[in-house]
Amino acid sequence: MAEDLAFREFVPHQNPCAQCGRPIMAPAWIEAGSRRMSYLWVCSACNYRFATVAFFEDAQSEPAERAA
Repeated sequence: MAEDLAFREFVPHQNPCAQCGRPIMAPAWIEAGSRRMSYLWVCSACNYRFATVAFFEDAQSEPAERAA
């Protein structure tokens, strides 16, 4: 149950529809990839579908000016 709560913390919610602007409670589909998360949104008000992607930095990499 704790893992489920931690996962929900990182799931976007109340994202506005790209077509009509009404809030969408949660993504219809989530797909994890290498350093990215993809979300499929479906608006119940206008039935518009769109995707968003979140990209994450590599946890192992450091900025060039800090590398020694």
